Formats: sequence, C-alpha cells, structure tokens
Amino acid sequence: MKALVLEEKGKLSLRDFDIPATLGPRDVRIRTHTVGICGSDVHYYTHGKIGHFVVREPMVLGHEASGTVIEAGAEVTHLQPGDRVCMEPGIPDPTSRAAKLGIYNVDPAVTFWATPPVHGCLTPEVIHPAAFTYKLPDDVSFAEGAMVEPFAIGMQAALRARIQPGDIAVVTGAGPIGMMVALAALAGGCARVIVADLAQPKLDIIGAYDGIETVNIRNRSLAEAVAAATDGWGADVVFECSGAAPAILSMHQLARPGGAIVLVGMPVDPVPVDIVGLQAKELRVETVFRYANVYDRAIALIASGKVDLKPLISASIPFEDSIAGFDRAVEARETDVKLQIVMPE
Repeated sequence: MKALVLEEKGKLSLRDFDIPATLGPRDVRIRTHTVGICGSDVHYYTHGKIGHFVVREPMVLGHEASGTVIEAGAEVTHLQPGDRVCMEPGIPDPTSRAAKLGIYNVDPAVTFWATPPVHGCLTPEVIHPAAFTYKLPDDVSFAEGAMVEPFAIGMQAALRARIQPGDIAVVTGAGPIGMMVALAALAGGCARVIVADLAQPKLDIIGAYDGIETVNIRNRSLAEAVAAATDGWGADVVFECSGAAPAILSMHQLARPGGAIVLVGMPVDPVPVDIVGLQAKELRVETVFRYANVYDRAIALIASGKVDLKPLISASIPFEDSIAGFDRAVEARETDVKLQIVMPE
C-alpha cells in the first residue's frame, strides 16, 4: 500500500510501504478516510526530531484520523464492518501501573502513531485496537472525526484546569491547540476566554466564536486587556499554549491570586519560570501531555453542536497531493489552522 513516508529530515515521498501487522482478536482493520496534518508531523518533517524522539529511519506520518471499519477481530463486539470511526493514536500497556491509575497517556510503554519509531496512519488501511477506536455518530463527519484527536488535548487541558462555571480564562497562543483549548474551556463552563497571539488571521478565526475575545499582542498589552476584563483581579485560569519563553515567564502576571496555570505548549528548549511570581499568588500549576479518557466526551460535545470545529478546517487535500499539503503547512502557519488529507476511496 502507498503511504506518506518521511524518509529523513526535509524529505517526503509517496511510495509503497509495508507496515507488518496482523489482525488480533481485539483489533479492527480500518480503511482510512481523513487524516489531519499536526504540528508534530510538520516538526518531524522540518527538524527530524522532537526532543529525544528522533527519526532514524523512514517513518509513515499522521495520527489524527477517521475511517471505516472493514474487518473486526473475533472478540470485538462494539464495532462491525461499515462503522464510521475515529481512532485514539496512543496505545498503552493495559497492565502498566499508569494504565491502572487511569493516566495511560503518561505510560512509559505507550506507542503513539507517527512518534519514532512507530509508524503513523497516512496509509489506506490500518489495524488498531478496538478499545481505542470510537464509533462516530451519524451527524459527525469524517472531517470532524479527524479533529477529535487535537480537540482531546483541549479537553484534557480543560479538565486539568478544574474550571468553575463563570470562570474567565486566558489562552496564550492561537495555534490549532490553543484554539481547541479555548473551545474546550468554553464548553467546560468558562463565561469568557481571552485568546492572545501575534497572527491576526488566526485571531480572526477564533474570535468569530461567541464568548471569545482576542488580543493581538503586537499592538495591545495582554496584561492590560486581562485587567480590563477582570477589574484588575486577573484570570481564573491561564492556559499557556504557545511554548514561547516570554509567555511562560510572564504567565503568572495574568492570573488572579489562587488561580490556575495550565501548561499545554511545549518549548523546544528549556525556558525560565518565575517561581516566586507563582508562589506569591499561590498559583496552582498543571501540565498536559496528550490526553486520557476524554475521547467519548469530545465526540459527544461535537455531536451535540456545542462545539463546532468545522470553521477550523482550512482545506482538504487529496492524498496524491499530500507532499504539497505538508509544504503548505510549513509555509502558511500564520493563516491556516488545520489542513486535512483525504484518502482515496
């Protein structure tokens, strides 16, 4: 089968690529339909590594996916051929201590699509554990199904924040994940979310949602905007989604005393943190790494219409043009939110 293969840093190819896999009794075989291009995919393409995850041999990209079940293992009862599904790309060891604690996202033994050396799903068919495969409601499209994965990160962040009804939140960074966090925060009970970034086209997109105010920090002080929105008290929750050192260093200034900071963005290199600034307000600091036990809730919110992710899909690109799609993802970071690749029927 053809696959989109990252041969090495800066080099992609569409070619036949065999991923050895056997359908187990608790697995399903899925015909892939839609796959989102994630920032991590792009980073592997442009840099060849993320932290200690290094591409050392050809690797199939893609981990945000939806598709159709074409075969089910003998012990699978909740899925059958013809079911439209989305797939949670991280597979933990079910016997691990992390899995038993319900935090399987931080299982050291987890295998995650398109994280070296594990191959991704930008190929016509995949075999995946049925336990991490979710049926899509009839009114949720394949495109929306492929958006569940990034939205799950927003859900994880909202849960870590312990949002109270009526909270005011700040999101620093209006990339795809920052937008997902903002929408999850609204769905989780925030009355208002202030989203800050430098890229006006992206701020225009997320600012079109009710309940979201945007701040372009090129021409307006975020601290002043937060003070104006909270009568000088500060935000109940600050979600740091940029990974930028200046935002991390100043994030405590945006939060109210006793508030919360949720670290979502990942800096490329170590960055300084003002510990005393955090302590002086007794801020609670939470961290996010992927997600656990949120896919069902994410799908339910999308199906209910309370969260509309369709405006965030910038373009659908045919599989045969997927290399050009990745190049566009590199070049149009300030304008595109989510590019998706659609597999051949």
